[in-house]
Amino acid sequence: MNRVSAAAALVLPLLLTAAAPDTVQRFDIDRSHSRVGFAVRHMGVATVRGEFREFEGHLLLNTADITQSTAHVVIQTASIDTGNERRDNHLRSDDFFNAERFPTITFEGRRVEQIDDGYALVGDLTIRDVTQEVRIPFELNGPVTLGGRQRLGAEGELKVNRKDFNLLWNNMVEGVSVVSDDVRIELAIEAATPRPQE
Repeated sequence: MNRVSAAAALVLPLLLTAAAPDTVQRFDIDRSHSRVGFAVRHMGVATVRGEFREFEGHLLLNTADITQSTAHVVIQTASIDTGNERRDNHLRSDDFFNAERFPTITFEGRRVEQIDDGYALVGDLTIRDVTQEVRIPFELNGPVTLGGRQRLGAEGELKVNRKDFNLLWNNMVEGVSVVSDDVRIELAIEAATPRPQE
């Protein structure tokens, strides 16, 4: 092999790699247009809804193979809000989340699965000192390009048993549980690529 051929053999792979478009795009969660909420039965008859006001995270979208996409979300436990201060303080206590000892709830999405009516994000949800694998079916909208940035939306929900995460408190009133064990987590996320550097 002559010197020109040898140089080409070394340089060509580097050029091809540099020319290849990025297949993984980072989308940062836009909290002002997103919601991390939940719903739970009270006394078996009414549904109480709430949300966490403070959270952050990002999605790494693999445009070549969506199943290789991942997510990272951190929720501030003390930001829980059900519209009732007394109830919220109880939820922050050791009877439930113990926000002082466990200030964050985290989710690490490890992969995406294709299902009949869309996708499901599979990952590890950590509440208090317990980590469980969960599967979140979701609908993906976008991405679209607006104002020089790409945006996407994802909406999904899942049901968890709160006792699996050591949220154990309950009272019985005439044989009826005050708080249901089953909690529905409701997610509506908008995320955008970083702002272009000026």
